[in-house]
Amino acid sequence: MIVKTTVRFLYTCKQAFNKNNKLGGNQVWIVGACFGAGLAAYSTVIKHAEMASLSIDKNNFMAEPITDSAILKANPSDMKTKMELMIMKIQKDFCKALEAEEDPETKFVVDRWLREEGGGGITCVLQDGRIIEKAGVNISVVSGNLPAGAIQQMKSRGREFVGSGPLPFFAAGVSSVIHPRNPMAPTIHFNYRYFEVTDSSGKKHWWFGGGTDLTPYYLNQEDAKHFHSTLKAACDKHDKSYYPRFKKWCDDYFKITHRGESRGIGGIFFDDLDTPSEEKVFSFVKGCAESVVPSYVPLLRAHKDDPYGYHEREWQLIRRGRYVEFNLIYDRGTKFGLYTPGARYESILMSLPLAAKWYYMHIPKEGSKEAEMMEVLKNPREWVAEGKSR
Repeated sequence: MIVKTTVRFLYTCKQAFNKNNKLGGNQVWIVGACFGAGLAAYSTVIKHAEMASLSIDKNNFMAEPITDSAILKANPSDMKTKMELMIMKIQKDFCKALEAEEDPETKFVVDRWLREEGGGGITCVLQDGRIIEKAGVNISVVSGNLPAGAIQQMKSRGREFVGSGPLPFFAAGVSSVIHPRNPMAPTIHFNYRYFEVTDSSGKKHWWFGGGTDLTPYYLNQEDAKHFHSTLKAACDKHDKSYYPRFKKWCDDYFKITHRGESRGIGGIFFDDLDTPSEEKVFSFVKGCAESVVPSYVPLLRAHKDDPYGYHEREWQLIRRGRYVEFNLIYDRGTKFGLYTPGARYESILMSLPLAAKWYYMHIPKEGSKEAEMMEVLKNPREWVAEGKSR
């Protein structure tokens, strides 16, 4: 009824304009006011329609949203709303997919938390399962003022903000690391995030970042091809230049520089992505996040019950030590989290495995499966032929 009324109102104004080819000043003002009021009414109608169409089904999430549901429903087209609801759905889908690979009684523990400075998060952790030794799937939706350390980190990447001092910010993201018990099953990490920063001039700066990468302990080339081709397919739907660009970025980023080796066999990684538009980048990020389950769960399912012994377990623990080194020394997300006031350290350090080892001067035996893995870690490969993807 509201839509019909608005359309009728605009039509009446149009007819009035058509009947008066030569309008005086007051008439122009009146017709202009008609059109302005009509457009305002139409915008209101559209917003009410969007609010009505935004369904927040809490069964799709692991816990209640961090932002009040009334605020989310009142701002359905706001990117903050879209991102929060998307990451919460990704969290639920991934947790349920992992639980399906575990014994029936093994479930994620859900910890919903709030921070005084603004916002909060939902931490989902599964520990000491038969299949998964440790898994964390976190979302955070936080706001407040960026401290000097975080601002400097962003400026070092080329971000320019007007003014000095703390800057109001909003950040929402999903982050996960899965450490299976079986050394034949790879570890996966993924993170997708959205930032808004408002500088002293009132300008809003926004960007997205994220990626998905795989850390196997033993090389399985078919697994590597499946993983990379799934990510490539997600990228190619939006821009065929994304996969080669972000694959190289991933290879460069996940370097354990002091060791001269990579953390794993890569995947995709990007940051500060703010073109071509907010909606298009969001659609790309959503597609990448949705590709995590099909890229990884088949690998976990295929190898979770593979036979292994003491030797393979020791190698897995050595490689997990390298994982810890990267996360604590180089990882940008860990650093940002530790810089943020009111940081929740248990959630930030969720990515660390339950167990890891450091042997002095350990070198794999030449010709061994471990040496084969090290060769790939020191010399990253291309896993998907140009033009091929799943």
